[in-house]
Amino acid sequence: MKVMIVDDEKLALDRLKRLLNENGIEDITEFNNPVVALKEITKTKFDVVFLDISMPNISGFELADSIINIEPKTFIVFQTAYEEFALKAFQSGGMGYLVKPIESNDIKNILEKIRLFKSSNVDESKKILGKRGDKLYLIDINEIYYIKADLDEVIIRIKEADAYVRRKIGDLETLLNGKNFFRIHRSYIVNVDKIKSMRSVEQSKLEISFDGIGEIITSSKEGAKEFREYIERRSL
Repeated sequence: MKVMIVDDEKLALDRLKRLLNENGIEDITEFNNPVVALKEITKTKFDVVFLDISMPNISGFELADSIINIEPKTFIVFQTAYEEFALKAFQSGGMGYLVKPIESNDIKNILEKIRLFKSSNVDESKKILGKRGDKLYLIDINEIYYIKADLDEVIIRIKEADAYVRRKIGDLETLLNGKNFFRIHRSYIVNVDKIKSMRSVEQSKLEISFDGIGEIITSSKEGAKEFREYIERRSL
């Protein structure tokens, strides 16, 4: 497992490195400057990155955004002395959240969690890793009703609830290509198999409802035109 740790405090860096070593991690790259760390991330792929939240120039949250945009499968673990950052840490795509002073058992638990997900060999053509609150879930793509872009992440609507994925909607559009999903709007991808009915509304847009959930979403004008053509091709 290739690990990067970023913390502007040398004592914290040294402690975290020692704890990782104690838990069998030897391949460690460390930085006390988040700007330099970001440059390294553009050149080297890491399995896990441990980030201090409060750092000068670039915060841990900002650095996490950049890492996930470069390599979405990187596991991010935040570390901080302030518990109140916990919710934002998970909203920022964190796999874990450690409160200083970190103990060896904290590292052991988070590494076991990461190894579990890595060993599961998730086939993203069938399942997508999403998050609800502080819990991670594997979402079967057949259970998806629609996907909605939401700032720097997407909301995946399944029957039970919403799940959040730290990915761009364009990435998921590519991932789901050929699986009967269609992007009807710059902010929406729909599962065609879940559509109950459609009707034309103003400007030739389409209003779409689904089996099993009450929401109705509206296409863009261009999205409606392309979707009608897609449906016609399927019916041939």
